[in-house]
Order: sequence, then C-alpha cells, then structure tokens
Amino acid sequence: MLHFTSDLDPRIHLAFTSQQEGNLALHVNDDPQRVAENRSRLEDSIGVRRFSLNFMNQVHSADVFNVQQVERVSWLEPAAPTCDGLVDPTGTQALAVMVADCLPVLFVGRSKDHEQTLTAATHAGRRGLLDGILSRTVEKLRISGAEEIEALIGPSICGSCYEVSPEMAEESENLRAGIRSQTRWGTTGLNLPSSAEKELVQLGVQVRQSNVCTLEDENYFSYRRSSDAGRLAGLIWSVD
Repeated sequence: MLHFTSDLDPRIHLAFTSQQEGNLALHVNDDPQRVAENRSRLEDSIGVRRFSLNFMNQVHSADVFNVQQVERVSWLEPAAPTCDGLVDPTGTQALAVMVADCLPVLFVGRSKDHEQTLTAATHAGRRGLLDGILSRTVEKLRISGAEEIEALIGPSICGSCYEVSPEMAEESENLRAGIRSQTRWGTTGLNLPSSAEKELVQLGVQVRQSNVCTLEDENYFSYRRSSDAGRLAGLIWSVD
C-alpha cells in the first residue's frame, strides 16, 4: 500500500491499496463475502472502526456530494451514494474511491486560520475529467471553507498506455487541450494524470503524483489488462 501524510495537516493520512489488499469493489465479479472481508482487514490495518469507510456507487459522473454520516452494520445497507466525488467539510470521516485505471484523486483543504481541515475523494475517469469533476470538487471544498488545497493523484493508467481511437482522442483534445498523447507503441492515447495535474495547478491546488501506471505495474488492478480486474482504493482518513 502506498501511504502518504498531508502537507497541510499531518493528522490526515492518504493511501492507495494494491492487489495485496484484494479487490474492494462489490460490483465486480467477486464473492461479496470476500470483498467484505477485504474491507474489514483494510479498516483494521489503517486503524478505523468497522464499516466506517465511505464508498461511492461510481457511475463516471461529475457529481460531488457532501458525505453523510451513517451507521452501518453491513456494506449493503444503507446503499452507498451514487456519485463520483465525496467531500467531508469536517475532515473526520474516512473516504474511499475505487479505480482500476481511472484517476483516484484525494484532496486535503485547510482554512486560512488553520482551524478547519476538509477532505475529499474523487473518481476521475475520462468522462468525469472532461465534464469537470475535479473543478467541482475544488469548488465544493472552497465553498465549505478551504483556502489552501492539496491533491494527490494515485495509481492510474499513464499517457503512454491509455490507447483510444483517433476520434475519441480528437474529441477529448477539443474539450481539453493537451490531453492527447501517443502510446509507447505509436497509437493515439490520452494522458489523464497530466491533464488532471494541469487543471488542478491552474485552480491553485498543490499537486502530487504517485507516478504509478496501473497497466505497467502488475501490483495494481487494471481493467485494460483484464476486464475481470478488481478495484484498488484510494483512502483518506484522520488520525488523532
């Protein structure tokens, strides 16, 4: 597991799981009991209580919601919110985002007087990135009181590996200049991590990259490598 500490608030920890932690998604072809066990072991390993991780029902949207505090006794009830970004204005709840090539982006915000810490977890696939989900997350953090913001872009497919059709590359480039790339085998591609970093920097966000390509590094799940792949998780939580 890749583990980081926030530069803005050392109580905030950020991490990205690998295949070693197992599949964490209930919507892929896996035994729900095994997924539940993987989630429980993960919560134990990062020191948060059982059923406290806030997952999302991700649908490649640009919807960003404030997390709602709920009490769970299972991962099925209540249902996870359908969105692709969660913001916690209190910075106290554990948030999770699942991917297998898309961008998992974790945010920490801090008020100017350092009295308030905010956190967010966002799933930015091609469609969500083009539709502005990162800008919406930053906007929601700022509305909630964040004046300084940092973002960590986790393991995801790189611009040298994310092959798309020439038509999709042209469409994406028209919407977001500079996103088009060339794969290492000479075909058209898209560089989502670079485009995301450029957007966030322009928004005044301090950005770090994991620089891990999920297709190249077999320690991570990759949908492009296998359509049966599980999902890794980006995690952000506070430690008192």
